[in-house]
Amino acid sequence: MEQTQRKKKRGYLNARTVRKLAFWTTSTCILVAVVAALLAIWEFTGTDVLWRTVATCAVIAAGMMAFFVVNTMFDWPSE
Repeated sequence: MEQTQRKKKRGYLNARTVRKLAFWTTSTCILVAVVAALLAIWEFTGTDVLWRTVATCAVIAAGMMAFFVVNTMFDWPSE
């Protein structure tokens, strides 16, 4: 393989940056959901707060993962 040959770009945006952003956003959502669950278990918050928090985190995490998949679907050749 030639050293002058460039690596093909995957996605409209930089795939590595999008992957990092998706990982950290999803990880943060999981952490927030776990903290909300612990607070509800110890009765510092109500169960309605728990389910709203978990649902919000699930929607944000799913949206971020979908953004990652859609970004990699648009495979633009490097110029």
